Amino acid sequence: MSPTCGLSRATFRRVIPTGNWSPPKRGSERMLGRSSRRAVHLSVAFGLLAATNTLAMARELPPKIRSAQIDTLSFDKLPGWKDDNHAEAYAAFLMSCRAILNGTKAMRKARPVYGGLFDVCERAKAAGALDRDKARVFFEHNFKPVRLAQPGETQGFFTGYYETEMHGSRVPTAEYSVPLYAAPEATVRKKQSKVFANLDRTQIEEGALKGKGLEICWVKNPIDAFFAQIQGSTRVKLEDGKLLRLNYVASNGMKYYPVGRDLVDRGIIAKDDMSMDKIRAWMEANPEEAQALRRKNKSFVFFTETSLAAHEECIGAQGVPLTPLRSLAVDKKLHVYGTPIWIDAELPIESEKPETKFQRLLIAQDTGSAIVGPARADIYFGAGEEIGSIAGRIKQFGNFVMLVPRTVATKGNNAPDVPLPKARPKDVIADAGTGSTAASAKSRR
Repeated sequence: MSPTCGLSRATFRRVIPTGNWSPPKRGSERMLGRSSRRAVHLSVAFGLLAATNTLAMARELPPKIRSAQIDTLSFDKLPGWKDDNHAEAYAAFLMSCRAILNGTKAMRKARPVYGGLFDVCERAKAAGALDRDKARVFFEHNFKPVRLAQPGETQGFFTGYYETEMHGSRVPTAEYSVPLYAAPEATVRKKQSKVFANLDRTQIEEGALKGKGLEICWVKNPIDAFFAQIQGSTRVKLEDGKLLRLNYVASNGMKYYPVGRDLVDRGIIAKDDMSMDKIRAWMEANPEEAQALRRKNKSFVFFTETSLAAHEECIGAQGVPLTPLRSLAVDKKLHVYGTPIWIDAELPIESEKPETKFQRLLIAQDTGSAIVGPARADIYFGAGEEIGSIAGRIKQFGNFVMLVPRTVATKGNNAPDVPLPKARPKDVIADAGTGSTAASAKSRR
């Protein structure tokens, strides 16, 4: 987790194609392509996929995913595929290849999709930078598209995350009184160990770590601090004009509590109206109740200072810089970092209504504890308040198409079962804590 990515308003307006269309309702049959749908035992990229040495066999056998809805497609069945700027996705893919090519032989053997990506990355490294048409051909030549969905459903579910920005001070003042903490050293060494598991949010906010030299800086109010933790990274502009880039480094190991879902369940905010802006507005109007609600979320995030400059992008869980609108967070138990994912959805980007056509190829480079399931993803939007307002209202269903390396084949029905994550509630609520790893300390790791 660690966003520091910035997205200029001009770039944002330019990169998103707009247009109106009626998105498929959840569970509808209006999907990409019409290939027969079936729930089968998984053996695709999710760790226990069986590989063969023959490309022909890989083309003949569709990936099989246990208890997941899958459709094998062709690229000409992906609406908008030829219109996307594949050079942008390819550039993000090359970033992932840096990490993939540093992987060990054991990693490639243990996760066949990783091995398949390794081979593709070697070809990408040899090819170097490509223009949009050559990049499209590269993806088509090296991958096969497979649409995924949860059992009984026909679409994936998407949210958005971003990097927060706020003002702060290196010393506590009357204006800046809420600390952002570095992680206790033992917690970092053990990666979310139980060293501080006995300290929850309430105890820490009431001073359990005060005076231990862990304060990195102080910000104006607890709401800013809370949202920085949820998103996993922040930019803090100090009084002297300097910019601090802080990223997630560890947490107290306690479970994240979705404050947005709490507000919906109590009828305070309607499910369809839920967004991070709505949560913030309610917290600002109800400070005492807001404190009690925040403290229901016992998870607490610690930060580390980075050397990233203002123009540099944040770093995702894969260890590579994220790219706004080209990077996304996925379930790391099921997906391999570096996997290209095609998203076809209608999102509330240009307005609060989901009317912006979003047909783009993104690369899995991040993760988060709230990102669970084969067709669940969190789109990285960039940095800043305006960007955060957009990212915070994304909670839409759409087509989730995984690009599987063509050299990856599958076993028969006797392939080992891969357990799915615990079932999620039917009605997913977009919550302020739905960010992703890199840009989100959401404790989602």
